[in-house]
Amino acid sequence: MSALPLALAAGAVIGLALGALGGGGSVLAVPALIYLLGFTPVAATTASLVIVIVTSVTAMSAHARDGHVRWGTGLLFAAVGIGPAMLGSALADRIPEGVLTAAFAVVAGAAAVGMVRSRPVAEGAVPVRPARAAGAGAGLGAVTGVLGVGGGFLAVPALVGVLGMRMRDAVGTSLLVITVNSLAALTMRAGTVEGLDWAIVGPFVGAAILGAWDGKRLAAKVSGRTLQRIFALVLMAVAAFMLIEAVL
Repeated sequence: MSALPLALAAGAVIGLALGALGGGGSVLAVPALIYLLGFTPVAATTASLVIVIVTSVTAMSAHARDGHVRWGTGLLFAAVGIGPAMLGSALADRIPEGVLTAAFAVVAGAAAVGMVRSRPVAEGAVPVRPARAAGAGAGLGAVTGVLGVGGGFLAVPALVGVLGMRMRDAVGTSLLVITVNSLAALTMRAGTVEGLDWAIVGPFVGAAILGAWDGKRLAAKVSGRTLQRIFALVLMAVAAFMLIEAVL
């Protein structure tokens, strides 16, 4: 199969994940760009940031119109996580690739288990405490900085489990966190953007945007508990794949 159909298919799946689940884009985009489209790891990471930023903004606007973006909490998460993420990125350079991959798998698996075991949050959502949100955001920034991912697949469990946010609010708010974190990361990689294969990245982004709209509609039709289970299955699959890669 040629690169263009693969880019369109992968973009649609990643957009669907971001629109419906509020995360998983960077986790899915990087492997797709490397293993399906032949990108180098550096180019794949940069392209993934571009794809995730555009798609997340598109999906977030739809969720915001329905009132499912908690702006204050999301901005606090993103703001307090920037410093720890930068420190984590510096530490990651000194950690062997296999160890990082295994750590990624463990964290993703733990987040999946947490989503399965968490109890549904009532419609009268738990009030957000700024100190608690700041602590969770800083921890999220540190972990995502070390693992080199946007953080959506960790943000949703944190927003639900730590702050007691409803699943649909967590999905919308995580898109805000992803956007800010990815913009900060892309700024640090600005010099690598020009070398991207835009004949592949462009269609990938377009398919992801369309997928995000479909994902948002899916989120409106499916219960929060079902979305939690779907998200957990995605995380478990990613964790298993990454763990196998680390071991073999």
